[in-house]
Amino acid sequence: MADPRFFTVAGPFSVAEIAARIGAEIAGAGKADRILTSVAPLESATADDVSFLDNPHYVETFRNTKAGVVIVNPKLAPQAPAGATLLVTPQPYRGYALAAQMFYPEPPPTPGIAPSAVVDPTATLGEGCAVEANAVIGPGATIGKRCLIGPNAVIGASVVMGDDVRVGANASVAYAMIGSRVRLYPGSRIGQDGFGFAPDPVAPVKVPQLGRVLIGDDVEVGANTTVDRGAGPDTVIGSGTMIDNLVQIGHNVQIGRCCVLVAQSGISGSTRLGNYVMVGGQSAMAGHLTIGDGARIAAQAGLMRDVNPGETVMGSPAVPRLEFHRMNINLRRLANKRKND
Repeated sequence: MADPRFFTVAGPFSVAEIAARIGAEIAGAGKADRILTSVAPLESATADDVSFLDNPHYVETFRNTKAGVVIVNPKLAPQAPAGATLLVTPQPYRGYALAAQMFYPEPPPTPGIAPSAVVDPTATLGEGCAVEANAVIGPGATIGKRCLIGPNAVIGASVVMGDDVRVGANASVAYAMIGSRVRLYPGSRIGQDGFGFAPDPVAPVKVPQLGRVLIGDDVEVGANTTVDRGAGPDTVIGSGTMIDNLVQIGHNVQIGRCCVLVAQSGISGSTRLGNYVMVGGQSAMAGHLTIGDGARIAAQAGLMRDVNPGETVMGSPAVPRLEFHRMNINLRRLANKRKND
């Protein structure tokens, strides 16, 4: 069970209730009325816990688990220990995520404004909002229902947020229109000036950044991630996109729906990502590129060209995956040949 000092458990729930929530079929011992009280990894789960198996690498652990119920792919279900109750689904990790949400739902904010918070009288806060210590909400800002503004966070003038938005400690938001159920983690920076300068023999001349940041619904922006506002066109992040910690998104970037950006990746100005793009850690993209739907950018890739829909690229400069592997094989052969000469 998760540490009760930090996490409040709900339930208990029966196997049947969990199966209905995650869309799984009850199999194995099939004890639909069995009661579960928490979730746990295969190796430490007890008869009161729900666990899962998604990676074949852990089949041996699965065979020996004491979990009360295991969420498992149908291909791996025959490896279950005798007497185990199973919840069979093609997506066991997704099933586990939904089950964990049942047992550990995110608590709603405790409504109220801390005495040390500063809320401009022209700002509008929806019902059930919480504004924590030393937070600042600027003039004309519109905050939806049940939002949480964390300690020392700053919400700039005229910012608009939908319902159930959570802004972490020390985050700042300016020049932004944000949808519902968005999570901005501690230290994130939304809407600051984009990095725009005109070259000049004496010194660079700053270009005013006159756009906004538009964030759709159900987006997460990780801790210490920065999203620059547009220079004229807006910077756009599509609904359902997940952005890790320490990511840099430049001005005028447009990101589609349900993309995933891993830590320390960077996207230069005016590059466009389609829907369902996956960007690996420490990868970098030059400006003004177009990345097609479903493309995959490998970790540490250096991207200087457009990427077709569904294409996977690797390396720096980034090339298609098969070409990258061929290059590495040939390079290894050359190195071995030279060593043996």
